[in-house]
Amino acid sequence: MTAYQQPLPPAAELEDSVLLQMYYQMLRARRLDERMWVLHRQGKVAFHISGIGQEGTQIGAAFALRKGYDWVYPYYRDISLVLTLGMTPRMLMLGLFGKKEAVSSGGRQMPEHFSYRPSKLVTISSPVGTQIAQAPGTAFASKIKGSDEVTVVCFGEGTTSQGDFHEGLNWASIHKLPVIFLCQNNQYAISEPMSVEMAVKSVADRAKGYNMVGVKVDGNDVLAVYDVMREAVARARKGEGPTLVEGFTYRPVPHSSDDDDRTYRSREEVESWKKKDPILRFEKLLYERKLLDDAKKTEIEAGIMDEVNDATDYAMRAPYPAAEECLYPVYGPLP
Repeated sequence: MTAYQQPLPPAAELEDSVLLQMYYQMLRARRLDERMWVLHRQGKVAFHISGIGQEGTQIGAAFALRKGYDWVYPYYRDISLVLTLGMTPRMLMLGLFGKKEAVSSGGRQMPEHFSYRPSKLVTISSPVGTQIAQAPGTAFASKIKGSDEVTVVCFGEGTTSQGDFHEGLNWASIHKLPVIFLCQNNQYAISEPMSVEMAVKSVADRAKGYNMVGVKVDGNDVLAVYDVMREAVARARKGEGPTLVEGFTYRPVPHSSDDDDRTYRSREEVESWKKKDPILRFEKLLYERKLLDDAKKTEIEAGIMDEVNDATDYAMRAPYPAAEECLYPVYGPLP
């Protein structure tokens, strides 16, 4: 039996250094994500799917977990989450370019299909929602072996209309599994608003149908998300079963680099949500608490841009895999 991990402190008791680390992780993910958009627009990469606007939910969740101990099934927007849990800007850029050194697949997977064994980040499957049915299996294994590992699985609100969502929650609830279902509700599934995706007004309301705890939280408030997640993690570690967490947020960018969001939402709506940006919101709090000033912010920005430039340069120089490598390991040893 693994010793039970003590709960983390509430957000109000976090040390100043932890708050600044949260800010750094949010800003680093944003700047890397922005560079990825630029590279696509320059024609240097084929595809990008962004997590801009969702950093508050992802960072709040990441800081509530034990890195390298708990299991995570990320989804394709989780740039902030996977960076915080151990992946590096170089790793993400190598995946974006499809280079041979890409740790997730050796250049075989689509961009933003994250996986990284040392951080227990389980590979993404392209069919939407399959991870929701897979994650309870990992949580079941942890329960069987007597570990207090927690499994977190991420997805968007559109995915909750898939059968995998209902099967995953049902099985997790029956067996009281240590799994947290984290819905990052950015209000649009590709080109459809939430109103035509579901009849309920909140994804968290669906938890009642499975007799599990359901919590809706402001996904643009990183500290609020942290508090909700730390409580869910504590329940899971104690064997009290699963939780459905809905981080209500917004994506101010198109669904992907192949999408034109002007066809289904107004510029006024997008601009209004940009004023609620989770990074600007957290930055304002840090200024008020005298933890951040213009000089410190400039210093953090400079360090982050050094990392982004290094990752970009490294990935552009790195070799692509040989064409025949696309067949391995599908067919085993090659002739």
